[in-house]
Amino acid sequence: MTMLEHLEELRNRIIVCAVALVVGLIISSLPIPFLTEQSVTQEVIRIISTPAADHLQFIKPGEGFVTYFQVALIVALVLALPVLTYQVIAFVMPALLPHEKKYLYMAVPGGMISFAIGLLFGYVLVIPVAIQFLLQFGADNIPGLEVKWAFAEYIETVTTLLFWMGISFETPLLMFFLTKLRILSPDRLVRFRKYALILAFVIGAMITPTPDPLNQTLVSLPLYLLFELGLLLSRLA
Repeated sequence: MTMLEHLEELRNRIIVCAVALVVGLIISSLPIPFLTEQSVTQEVIRIISTPAADHLQFIKPGEGFVTYFQVALIVALVLALPVLTYQVIAFVMPALLPHEKKYLYMAVPGGMISFAIGLLFGYVLVIPVAIQFLLQFGADNIPGLEVKWAFAEYIETVTTLLFWMGISFETPLLMFFLTKLRILSPDRLVRFRKYALILAFVIGAMITPTPDPLNQTLVSLPLYLLFELGLLLSRLA
């Protein structure tokens, strides 16, 4: 293919991705059949808001609309992710070697599953403990004040934490495939082990919304265990 043909193909695939995103946005505004009369976005907001129920409020004009639209875009991106992933794979596939194509077919579903497990871990274990700590700290240390948070800031904090938890759970898979491609080696990773625990606690302190040791440990310890799992997988690569 010539350069113009490559650009033409890229343009077509970007158009398909844009259409998929628009379709995902439309679906996000529709109710879930046979389950709820609320839209998909409203249901996602309800699930995310549950840990801080009765402690959220709108404090700016248009805050509800803007936040709703931001969550709808995230939902649309998730719904369109299979199409987006396929378009990316189809575009780069001709440039890959046979063994690289095999690894790519394995990495895509594995990466999605790992990301979903990270989201579930963050929502089930990390978010409830962090929110309860912040609510309890505010109620106990500042008497006479009602604990209320801005809805937009709460949603941003929770979604950011969940996103990075999902990304963190990609670590073992990434280490495995980088070893397969001979970019990393188990020996090099073993030498990095003494820094991994410290780095895990630094990352945990950065992405955790609370400063208490319990929440930081809930995030940092799994990060280090993910490194150990990645090290084990790299030895099997």
